[in-house]
Amino acid sequence: MAITTISVDVMGGDAGANVTLPACLAFLQSHADAHLILVGTEQALHHFSHERASKVIAADVITMDDSLETAMRKKRDSSMRIAVEQVKSGRAQAAVSAGNTGALMAISRYVLKTLDGIERPAIAAQLPNATGGSTTMLDLGANVDSMPEHLLQFAFLATALDAVLKGKARPTVGLLNIGEEVIKGNETIKAAGELLRGAHDRGDISFFGNVEGNDIFKGTTDIVVCDGFVGNVALKASEGLAAMVGGFLKTEFSKNPLTKVAALFAYPVLKAFKNRVDHRRYNGAALLGLRGLVFKSHGSADQAAYGFALERAYDAARKGLLASVQANIAKIQKI
Repeated sequence: MAITTISVDVMGGDAGANVTLPACLAFLQSHADAHLILVGTEQALHHFSHERASKVIAADVITMDDSLETAMRKKRDSSMRIAVEQVKSGRAQAAVSAGNTGALMAISRYVLKTLDGIERPAIAAQLPNATGGSTTMLDLGANVDSMPEHLLQFAFLATALDAVLKGKARPTVGLLNIGEEVIKGNETIKAAGELLRGAHDRGDISFFGNVEGNDIFKGTTDIVVCDGFVGNVALKASEGLAAMVGGFLKTEFSKNPLTKVAALFAYPVLKAFKNRVDHRRYNGAALLGLRGLVFKSHGSADQAAYGFALERAYDAARKGLLASVQANIAKIQKI
């Protein structure tokens, strides 16, 4: 039986080892073909033990408030960096961290380097949609000033991701815009649209055309491409929607008798909706465009959410995501 090895930054996230270690234990118990390399301080790892887990001690921990200079130059023995280095060395097939997003991207890019043909890596994640599935969206925060060529690269990266993790041979790609018409949008979006249409005509990707914000959650296309500023706003909005519904379920039963009755009838539908849009189920964003697999968990992830991030890294490594990405990017180099 082939073993899939994942390195884990145990110290990353708001709760650190209090969340990551229980999630790792649960993951190992449900995946007999997985091995985890746990990277953290000696104190954090002292009491953890499992036959398919090894430990690597780190002297430093990158906090959410650390600057990139601190993360890159002053904390070279951090749990985050050592976890990524396990991928570089070949000891692990993917790395997972819930730590500082900017630091994780910078460290991953420095340690692993970008693939030939990729100028900027991107953060890609799944957002729940009305079809009962999810929409892959990128970039979600790594690049706030993307050029048309970068948006084209994002489309190729996400196409490879969906083909591997969702099993879709030709996922459809939408370009986020303020309208569906070709003439809409700024010059960057118009130019990106031209590049994407050209890639579609060559048969490299399946480009649907421009999509609007509501199409993300309708599931109009399998993939939505945008710059990191817009993508990050959309991600936070989807998380806020789930939180709003959850808050309603908790508060409406404590109000007057009429709202209690109304809430009682609405509860099954609202609960099902909350479960569908629960961002924890979609935790685990891929840092695409690197010479290795790195996945970012939400910093506030609980044990269940962190388990989903481990699951995505495991699936990506086991199903050969990196090779699929490399094959897709080779198509761009021929343009």
